[in-house]
Amino acid sequence: MSDPAGGDESAPDGTEGDGDAPADAVGSDAAVDAEGPSDGDDAASVDAGIGPSSGDDSPLAALRDRVDDPARAAVLLIVVGSLLLRTVQLGQRIFHWDEGRVGYWILRFDATGEFFYRPIIHGPFLPVVNNALFDLIGASDFAARLPVALVGGLLPLVALLLRHRLRDREVVALALVLSVDPLLVYYGRFMRGDVLVGSFAVAAFALVVYAIDTRRTLPLFGSAALLALGFTAKENALVYLACFLGAGVLLLDHRLVRTARRTGSPLDALVAEAVALGRFLEEWTAGSRTRRWIERRVRERDPDAHWGWEAGFLGHLAVWGPLGAVGVVATFLGVVAFFYAPRPDLWQALGVASASAGTAGVDAAAPTLGSVLHDATWGAGEKFWGTWASGDHSGHPYVPYLWDILETLAYGSGVLVVLAVVGFLADGYGEARGTRSLVAYATYWGAASLVGYPVATDIQAPWAAIHIVLPLAIPAAVGLASVADSVRGAVASGDAVTAALAGLVVLAAVGGVAAPNADYWNSASEEDKQVLQWAQPENAYKEALQDAGAVARNNDEGADVLWVGTSTGRGTRLYVSDESSVDRMPPGGPSWHSRLPTPWYLELHDANVTSTPPEARYEGLPPAEEMPPVVIAKPNDAEELESRLDGYESREYAFRLWSERIVVFIDEEALADARE
Repeated sequence: MSDPAGGDESAPDGTEGDGDAPADAVGSDAAVDAEGPSDGDDAASVDAGIGPSSGDDSPLAALRDRVDDPARAAVLLIVVGSLLLRTVQLGQRIFHWDEGRVGYWILRFDATGEFFYRPIIHGPFLPVVNNALFDLIGASDFAARLPVALVGGLLPLVALLLRHRLRDREVVALALVLSVDPLLVYYGRFMRGDVLVGSFAVAAFALVVYAIDTRRTLPLFGSAALLALGFTAKENALVYLACFLGAGVLLLDHRLVRTARRTGSPLDALVAEAVALGRFLEEWTAGSRTRRWIERRVRERDPDAHWGWEAGFLGHLAVWGPLGAVGVVATFLGVVAFFYAPRPDLWQALGVASASAGTAGVDAAAPTLGSVLHDATWGAGEKFWGTWASGDHSGHPYVPYLWDILETLAYGSGVLVVLAVVGFLADGYGEARGTRSLVAYATYWGAASLVGYPVATDIQAPWAAIHIVLPLAIPAAVGLASVADSVRGAVASGDAVTAALAGLVVLAAVGGVAAPNADYWNSASEEDKQVLQWAQPENAYKEALQDAGAVARNNDEGADVLWVGTSTGRGTRLYVSDESSVDRMPPGGPSWHSRLPTPWYLELHDANVTSTPPEARYEGLPPAEEMPPVVIAKPNDAEELESRLDGYESREYAFRLWSERIVVFIDEEALADARE
């Protein structure tokens, strides 16, 4: 029978059947939704996801069986490659503006022990995780990006959770697509929450599908935890929930329409779905201890009773339905509360830190666990609503934002999008049974994201396209497997023309993935602006910052770095009236953010920073003997400063890819001393 999510034909024990449901099975949509295993898969082993058993029940035999499963082995090898793609030379590219902002506050969190949720820098996952990671391996560009790289690199594992819905070649293809898509690779090497929230949401979805297919409850708790992690990574996890719901409604509507066409009655379609849901729940509860206990008690009380089955079924649902729901919700809230809880308040409330831990709240009353949990849940929700959900950040024209996302998809994930179209069409029209529920669901999800994200995003940013690419990876995997099948079939039949055409498609796909990955790897070039976000400095600037850091470490007196404030058409730049205000969130003004990502690098080297207001230049600069060894300014001030900075080397860089530049002056003598 068909499960309520449009699942596969399944045996009562949770293993897949042969896909040949009875033609009169109510609500089964056998001709459309039967998705039994193919390609020689052993149907009895699908639930476990392993190859045929040798009859030996030893752990060694079980391990051998798992390794001998070609699809599983291929996915694991792909995951290894995926991790390498995301971790090799991970720290080579200079930080983006956004990376520098979040990274700086993580360093301040580490120094002060103080952290609280600020919606403008998104969720607390990266600050909490990276704060602990920095204590283990030290702070660096590599360490800061490592959590994103690991999560993105492990994402192809979700393909194994969908083995009941996809053929083995499609499972491997899905893992491959998630591993090598250029957009996912580039932003999988970027300290930002988009790959995190997307990966967590996709994994949560896959676990729900796995729970449905195997009739198990425990995966739902894992799904709740992963979805909660998505909410801690970035607030647009809420958009994923909306897409899940919308795609589900569309899928249900299509199922109702198909059944109504077959039976000739919309009412019959509704009844069929209700019956299908009942049978699905009956399978889920079959064999449970609670149900068997209730049925046994009924028989003991009345051996002639014919309602033991109903009592056991309904009793199980009455007991474990609410308990399961409470457990799933508690899991979700527990993860959310842990990450969103302010620090050091959380540790103080738990009694593992003194009331004076950190720099905040020293004079305030000691926090209670109740107040911390309120701040971590309801309080965080209010902050989110006031910043993002109120609509203040979405008042922009729709078409330019849509065009920007389409352009990013074309340059960064063009192959995946084309394969997704091929896969959706091949799945729907290439076989008599029609589009599978999973493929249709993922396609609707991707289409809804494409329509919705130009509204949901607050700036034109290529990373928004990630949330369209992730769901489309499923139909793209079907498309890739379909093309591979065409090549294999054409070669086997001796059809040279078809084989050549399909081979050209494969070569084009390989080139369309390999070339962008090689180009975008650690790119900070304006030539790649369709995929790179504009607030990315050029990589050469990092060399100057490393030299500035070396000078700062070697300088024992006065300020290490002087920012020369200036006025532009966009307001004051580089000047902060009170430098001590950047020790705690939020920073003082008026223009600390115009320095990013430089503060991250200066903080790494514990540099002592000062600045001059725009009106103070140039006569307001410190005298020559008090001039800091590093001076940073805008190019319009460079010529005047050069005449006043005798013995300083001047270097100019792209500070933003296509709109701003920066000039760094470094005392040559101080640099030489630092290098000794």
